[in-house]
Amino acid sequence: MIRDAAGTPITPDLLLHAYAQRAFPMADDRTGPIHWYRPERRAIITWDRYKIPDSLRKTLRKEPYRITVDAAFPQVIAACADRRETWISTDLEGLYVDLHRLGHAHSVEAWRGDELVGGCYGLAVGPVFSGESMFHRADDAAKICVVHLVERLQASGFSCLDCQQQSPHMQRFGAYEISDREYGRRIDEWTQASGGNAGS
Repeated sequence: MIRDAAGTPITPDLLLHAYAQRAFPMADDRTGPIHWYRPERRAIITWDRYKIPDSLRKTLRKEPYRITVDAAFPQVIAACADRRETWISTDLEGLYVDLHRLGHAHSVEAWRGDELVGGCYGLAVGPVFSGESMFHRADDAAKICVVHLVERLQASGFSCLDCQQQSPHMQRFGAYEISDREYGRRIDEWTQASGGNAGS
């Protein structure tokens, strides 16, 4: 049984419930304890503020990689965790793979031939898609996956890409910060507007 730092058992259902309450888990390292976070400031991308960096537009026109969706979720999360410092413990990795099998977690992959060279993954919860992590082994591969992810989110009726914490990388795509209270208010608004069917 997987447990958090306080000893509470973590199941896929509990993880979904936590995300619905605007909280998310992070571990100290690959084998470290799991802690819960709900930051006072939240970085999000909404479609009215979303933008593609000009330099990336030029690369997109060349179609340098083959893009797939949910074709290699376990490989994507394993690659995201494969770095010197990571918050993705082996326990969290297993939980997200379980959520993928249940249809809640999804990935976008970039391929060069048969080689996986980039990807991103996250969790669909109501009108929001929580982006968790990304990786690249070739130029712009992760960024291109973000573009394809947003296109799918828009087409599927999602209202927001939750980036959780601001970064220069996501800021280039139009990510901006709002308070946790405002984030909760917007989630309620988006859920009501979609009739609870966003992303279905």
